[in-house]
Amino acid sequence: MKALVFHGPGQTSWQDVPDPSIKDAADAVVRVDAVTICGTDLHIIKGDVPEVTPGRILGHEAVGTVVETGGDVRSVRPGDRVLISCISSCGRCRFCREGHYGQCRGGGGWVLGHTIDGTQAEYVRVPFADLSVHPLPSAVDSYDAVLLADIFPTSYEVGVLNGKVQPGDTVVVVGVGPIGLAAIATAQLYSPGRIIAVDLADSRLAAARELGADATARADEQPEQLVEDLTDGLGADVVMEAVGVPEAFEMCTRMVRPGGHVANIGVHGKPATLHLEDLWIKDVTLTTGLVDTYSTPMLLKMMAAGRLPAASLITHRFELGQMEEAYDVFSRAAETGALKVALGGPRHDTLTVQTPGK
Repeated sequence: MKALVFHGPGQTSWQDVPDPSIKDAADAVVRVDAVTICGTDLHIIKGDVPEVTPGRILGHEAVGTVVETGGDVRSVRPGDRVLISCISSCGRCRFCREGHYGQCRGGGGWVLGHTIDGTQAEYVRVPFADLSVHPLPSAVDSYDAVLLADIFPTSYEVGVLNGKVQPGDTVVVVGVGPIGLAAIATAQLYSPGRIIAVDLADSRLAAARELGADATARADEQPEQLVEDLTDGLGADVVMEAVGVPEAFEMCTRMVRPGGHVANIGVHGKPATLHLEDLWIKDVTLTTGLVDTYSTPMLLKMMAAGRLPAASLITHRFELGQMEEAYDVFSRAAETGALKVALGGPRHDTLTVQTPGK
């Protein structure tokens, strides 16, 4: 099959690799029908995630069709269309039993495209399939559903829930790429008083306004002053960092009010300064987190009911073989206006499913 392979910082290629196969009775092999690129993938290529070693197939978000299952898999069978979660769960360790699947110690957590081969390929092996894939109702489009693999549960759990957004709150989202835009969409479930979006790209600020942001500011044009003006000098109740650079994180800590919450969502590859000389007296709560995806079933129900603005987040579509072109467009988002790119499209092969026992 073809797959996008990481060869070290700044080096990837779309190339032939061996087909995946069942390695454990809990595995499923899935044909990839729709896949997307995450900002985390860009961090990996930059060298910010050293656990990803050369030779790894990238990607952790996809929708596909099950072609083979191990003997222990019960929730899906060959031929089923499924959402592949960015998080795998063994279901047995302490953290999985507590619903903290991202911290799985039984071989799960964020493994796809990280410590095992990922989804930016024609086929992918998914471990712990019973708990790591979700059957999709026919009413949900594959290109919409792929946004539930990562960005919607991440923004909702790590941003909105960790930030404890409440009715009437002033919420600031710093960085309105796909994660930040999904945070704006899901924050509105809690009726905040206002949402302020901050970014360097005018196209992303325009998208933020379309999704419900009440005010926007360029990151290089005194957004802290705007927050101060709109809150009578108090500061924001909740500030979410969705960039992953020190300057953005430090800006967030300056925007938050006494007693407020800073929810860090971004993937950081460099140290950021925590100004405790200013924050120690402010009763500020700072949270970090890797998504657990416990909210995925609920978000899937909302999507099936038409309650999530998924389609507007996908700005570019490519066929699977155009992976390198898709990366180029996504990595130059300020120039191309890309939000989320999706790959899939027409296929010319024949799907063969393998029935257990035959």
